[in-house]
Amino acid sequence: MEAFLSSNPTEIVTIIIEDYVHTPKGLTKLFTDAGLDKYWFPVSKMPKKGEDWPIVTDMARDNHRLLVFTSDSSKEATEGIAYQWRYMVENEPGDPGVKQGSCSNRKESKPLPSKAASLFLQNYFPTIPVQAEACKENSAPLTDMVATCYKAAGNTMPNFLAVNFYMRSDGGGVFDALDRMNGQTLCGCVSVTACQARAPFGTCRNYEVHNSTSPTNPTRSFSGNVQLTASASRINLTSLLVTYGLSFFFLLLVFYLK
Repeated sequence: MEAFLSSNPTEIVTIIIEDYVHTPKGLTKLFTDAGLDKYWFPVSKMPKKGEDWPIVTDMARDNHRLLVFTSDSSKEATEGIAYQWRYMVENEPGDPGVKQGSCSNRKESKPLPSKAASLFLQNYFPTIPVQAEACKENSAPLTDMVATCYKAAGNTMPNFLAVNFYMRSDGGGVFDALDRMNGQTLCGCVSVTACQARAPFGTCRNYEVHNSTSPTNPTRSFSGNVQLTASASRINLTSLLVTYGLSFFFLLLVFYLK
């Protein structure tokens, strides 16, 4: 990972850790020994009450390009690692997360519409992964569930989208869904490819909609507007493709260090 961040100075990585490390300072040592501490986003600068995060260009400028969250609440004070549920809401994983028309928070999370958390992770994968079903799951049903969770979260677009078999679909799949999520968030357009640099919000270029995953279909429509609080002209578009939608490069890790 250090090689990736060093070679890509405008990219941002988020790591969410299911934490079973009991050794004091064990995680801190792991990241320091890997040379990753110099990219660390300080927990002291993270928004504690649902405020906006810095824009991508500022995070890259300050080299705060590695965001790390832990499931262990004690480590925010002892190791400076952000406690996930202080900053993030999340829907139920597994089968409940793919049940059409329903999107409820997992038990560890605040309610999805909570304004006290600034990030939203949407889980979209069945409890038992079946590769043969992934093409169907990662097509129109995925778009449906993004729309469902968007509404369940009080018209808030997910920042993270967790799926199985991300390369498989019957249409544009996960990447098409992310393009649409980013388009709604960045410029109010059907896809990020329809956004125009430095144009007013809602000003879109012509874009061919693929029926298989179109969010403009009345049965799969996003309602309301999602505005960026920062000026879109200040944000690098290619970074936004990572930040708003999959929202930073997303890794979910489980550590069992003793």
